[in-house]
Amino acid sequence: MNRGLVGELVGGGELADGWREAFLSTPRHLFVPDVVWDDGDDGVLRASSRAEDPAGWLAAVYGDEAIVTQVDDGAASDDGTGRRVTSSISKPSIVARMLGHLQLEAGMRVLEIGTGTGWNAALLARVAGERNVVSVEVDGGLAERARKALAEAGLSPLVVTGDGAEGHARGAPYDRVIATASAQTVPYSWVAQTRPGGIILAPWGNAYDNGALVRLTVDAHGAAYGPFVDNTVAFMWLRAQRVPRPGPPVDLAGASESSTTLHPDAVAWDDYDARFAVGLRLPDVTVRFADADGDDFAFWASAGTSWACVDVTGGPVHRVRQKGPRSLWTEIEAAHRWWEEKGRPGTGRFGLAVTRDRQYAYLDVPDDPVSRCVSA
Repeated sequence: MNRGLVGELVGGGELADGWREAFLSTPRHLFVPDVVWDDGDDGVLRASSRAEDPAGWLAAVYGDEAIVTQVDDGAASDDGTGRRVTSSISKPSIVARMLGHLQLEAGMRVLEIGTGTGWNAALLARVAGERNVVSVEVDGGLAERARKALAEAGLSPLVVTGDGAEGHARGAPYDRVIATASAQTVPYSWVAQTRPGGIILAPWGNAYDNGALVRLTVDAHGAAYGPFVDNTVAFMWLRAQRVPRPGPPVDLAGASESSTTLHPDAVAWDDYDARFAVGLRLPDVTVRFADADGDDFAFWASAGTSWACVDVTGGPVHRVRQKGPRSLWTEIEAAHRWWEEKGRPGTGRFGLAVTRDRQYAYLDVPDDPVSRCVSA
């Protein structure tokens, strides 16, 4: 089954040259625990066991999908349910795509942030050499399980239990740093521990949008710059940078009412480039869709004590309700208008700058920072 999965990745153009043998020699099932978690329609995660359905477990392992391997930081309830996904083994096509962006060669020193199951660390070790790979995992239980899985696969890269945001200075400098957890702010320690010319590849996002992948190159002055190379790779957050997900407000009284012809899907669902760009301008705004009934739904935005709701009921005009010191839907409309006025740039035209003193996104060149858009 592993050979079939690799064939699909090669046929789909996801697997870069130099990685095929690594995938063939590193069966994914060695790294998937016997108990995994399935997401139900009600938002509750439920445990499923390899022993109960070995064929279904194996089919999931060799499908091109992510598999949830831990919930609630390992503190699942007694009834075998969970609420928050806290670790997973990533979708194979995304793993392959990210490794292609890493431009890894044999003999390079690699720092991985987020060991998880250990599968990605194993793939890195196959190409770079196991003595050249350091992987950091914040969860002690996950780290220990990954060490055992790696040993079963015949590999022994260094797996460190610690805070990945701090990197691992004892093994520096690194030629490559790859994170498998999203960051709102790229820790400067990753830059400081990477040699000039080295590459840092990290999922990146904010409260509005978590789905980008940035590839930074470290310069000779201790700074890193580089483009966003994907906007479809949502990962769990670094634990210290998790984004709160507030629910809709209970009290809707006193909201101002207006209308809009801008469909919420245009800024938060259908167009990944628009969603990414709006998120750059409004990084602290959390959005969600709720109360779906066919094509009808409510779109919610929140930031601090401010909230906005857009009710979509099938027509071209949608009711807007807003409350708080900020008019969040008005800000979203303004951010979307800014993106259109810039010529609707794709995600790849944006980049990220990380220096010792500041961090900012830019459009096309580092001297054109993207500023936040916040109403008075």
